[in-house]
Amino acid sequence: MSLADGQIPGEPAEPGPAPGPRPPAAPAAPERAGTPAPGPDEDARPEACGEGAARRGRPRSEGVERAVFDAVIGLLEGGVALGDVSIERIARTAGVGKATIYRRWAGKEDLLVELIRSVEPPDPALPGTSVRDDLVMLLEFMRRRGLAKRTSALLRNMFAQMQTHPRLWDQYHRTAIEPRRRLGIEVLERGVAAGEIRADLDLELVNDLFVGPLLLRTVLQPDADLSPDFPARVADTILDGVRPRD
Repeated sequence: MSLADGQIPGEPAEPGPAPGPRPPAAPAAPERAGTPAPGPDEDARPEACGEGAARRGRPRSEGVERAVFDAVIGLLEGGVALGDVSIERIARTAGVGKATIYRRWAGKEDLLVELIRSVEPPDPALPGTSVRDDLVMLLEFMRRRGLAKRTSALLRNMFAQMQTHPRLWDQYHRTAIEPRRRLGIEVLERGVAAGEIRADLDLELVNDLFVGPLLLRTVLQPDADLSPDFPARVADTILDGVRPRD
């Protein structure tokens, strides 16, 4: 038999008032699986930082991400050097906690690369109708990207400064430039398999021949012609030289 609270062993318990009926228990609030109690951070949801969770596309986070991007843009347009744009400074300017930023981006490099990608034209969806059509689409993407750099002071500023920040440039190269380059070489490989491009050619070099004119007119000759028909003219000129010989 258990002892009553405060009862000394060996002594009888003092009689108390007869127990009355217990009041009905208040209905429990319905539980939501996986939803923690609100924390001090405005976005402390597990889906915001769980493994494999998508960083973009959640309606509740779009306002926070826009505020972070606007904070970075404001700092750069205000003359702050890229090297002085820290996570702490971004968080303070955006009015969010540093934890909110780190739940979305592993560090400053990831954040800045995603900002650049948000300003650039979206990556192309290749039509797949022919090797020529796919090459023209890839070159058209480069043309639009070049036009964006001509008209966007933000992109010009960031690309000019990225060259002096190896970690940031490496991150952009690995996540943006290299995948596009591999895509171009895959198109050329299909051209070889289809008999439209000679099999004895160095496809890395052939890819450089295709993208070279667009890069030249974007970087070294920013006032040169980038008219809508330019990608097709480049593709047709180079394809004529790499087709199998009779």
